[in-house]
Amino acid sequence: MIHFYQGFKNTIRIFGLLLVSMATSFSSYGQKENLEDVDDLIDELFFNDQQFIDEIIENDFSFNFLYSSVSYNSSTYFSGRDSGVDQFNAIPQVSYYHSSGFNASISGIYYQNFDPSWDFTSISLGYFNTIGKKKNVLYNLGYTKYFYTDDFDDFTNSLDFSIGIRNKKRTLGSRISGSYLFGSDKSYQLVSNSFVNFTLKRSSNFALRFRPNINFIAARQSILFIKPVRTPTGPQLKEFTQNVFDLLNTQISFPISLTTNSLDFELGYNLNVPNAIANEGDLSNTGFFNLSLGYMFDLNKK
Repeated sequence: MIHFYQGFKNTIRIFGLLLVSMATSFSSYGQKENLEDVDDLIDELFFNDQQFIDEIIENDFSFNFLYSSVSYNSSTYFSGRDSGVDQFNAIPQVSYYHSSGFNASISGIYYQNFDPSWDFTSISLGYFNTIGKKKNVLYNLGYTKYFYTDDFDDFTNSLDFSIGIRNKKRTLGSRISGSYLFGSDKSYQLVSNSFVNFTLKRSSNFALRFRPNINFIAARQSILFIKPVRTPTGPQLKEFTQNVFDLLNTQISFPISLTTNSLDFELGYNLNVPNAIANEGDLSNTGFFNLSLGYMFDLNKK
């Protein structure tokens, strides 16, 4: 009999999973020729921070804003795996962005049936920019500090990097993100994301979009298992640790976003296809619904 244990507690990457929806007051910029571009940026806030960074870098205007969001996920899975606890989770977040490239965020996660329910708070600092004259290659560098409500200290810091590319019309894109996590233990993960963007309906104060996307999530895991071994005194159970870097999960998401002048809303369904590693048995596919709501505060508005 083999017992499988995953020590990677911080599997849920806050800024990677958030599908946020944001409201805006960007109309105060007063550059009419840029209003359509600004509206595009606002739409991008639904999907995640990095894709939003990609949008705002491509446009030459000054910005300085805060946005707050909350995301609700109907079920909780770790790397697509069922933990055996039926529960929802909620992720509030407040972020700041400046046209210089500086960005900062504070976030956390609440689990319905864990004790304590509030797992951790994270604070992130970052810098984003482009490569090349066409600005179609974008990168972001960041550092994240985690503060846990219990005595977990395996991963209390994270160094993050991402680079992405997409077509001029912003209808297709891909990105690779990497994180090095460290504390009393260390690990690293890679996430590959690709998306297709469909604008279903749009007017001057309204946008409805559908953006299916696929994520491949790979990470280094420390696997603890127990198995019988032969000894001079007979068979005994011994513990073994195995470090594995492998694909953990493939997640396919189907989000629909609705943008208005003040509030943004998103509803989506997410399908997990976990990949068994080490001595795991067959894993079932899992799925959950997500709901996001947000609001933006333009600090340049007078």
